[in-house]
Amino acid sequence: MSMKLPIISGFYLSSIYLFFYIPIIVLIAYSFNNAQYSLLWHGFSLHWYQELLGDTDLWMAALHSLILGVFAATAAVFIGGLAAINLYRYYFLGRKFLAGLIFILILSPDIVMGISLLILFNFIKIKLGFWSLLLAHITFCIPFVVVTVYSRIISLDENIFEAAKDLGATDFTVLSKIILPLLWPALVAGWLLSFTLSIDDVLISYFVAGPDFQILPLAIYSMVHLGITPEINALCSVLFILTLILVVISQFLLRKK
Repeated sequence: MSMKLPIISGFYLSSIYLFFYIPIIVLIAYSFNNAQYSLLWHGFSLHWYQELLGDTDLWMAALHSLILGVFAATAAVFIGGLAAINLYRYYFLGRKFLAGLIFILILSPDIVMGISLLILFNFIKIKLGFWSLLLAHITFCIPFVVVTVYSRIISLDENIFEAAKDLGATDFTVLSKIILPLLWPALVAGWLLSFTLSIDDVLISYFVAGPDFQILPLAIYSMVHLGITPEINALCSVLFILTLILVVISQFLLRKK
């Protein structure tokens, strides 16, 4: 019986992973298909990757997404990192309530956040475009940064901070010389996670995007309405590889030495 359990567990996990990744493998394979609107294999070709390289509209949308992701991830790490440090270091009224709100934001449906942000931007007269997208992306990235940084900081020894205070270090010195150097892997991982979330978001961006600032996920979404072509498969394959690289880097930075 003991010999069967590892075999059954391995088969079960393999089935789950195959269920998740077979569609992605098929998508990548059909990005090399030498046909436009056919699910039949017509031969290997790099034509659609050449088409992708020559599509200036998609590259402009990709540049917009890259700029948006960098700014949103940087602002989210700055705000979320300070929020996680404050939740850990200081005790104040409503601390547990604020910590609970972070998880509510993570679990909140994207459509609810998208509509609520759209109502807010219309109320405060913010024109839909780059700034509305940036504020929206910062908003949904901050909770993930807080959770990532907080999970790292609670594993640290509190005596380090108390020893620094006893030696005369100010709060700023403790933050700059002790806390931030110890938290940099979590901060980098939070930045990579935020960048990935920003560059992949469709639903929230759909509500708060304006006509003058096109981003890559919405460009792909509009292209899909005309039919899935190998060019879209090629673009999704590139995005998947880039996302996979970012995930691997974040896991590498978060590993325990």
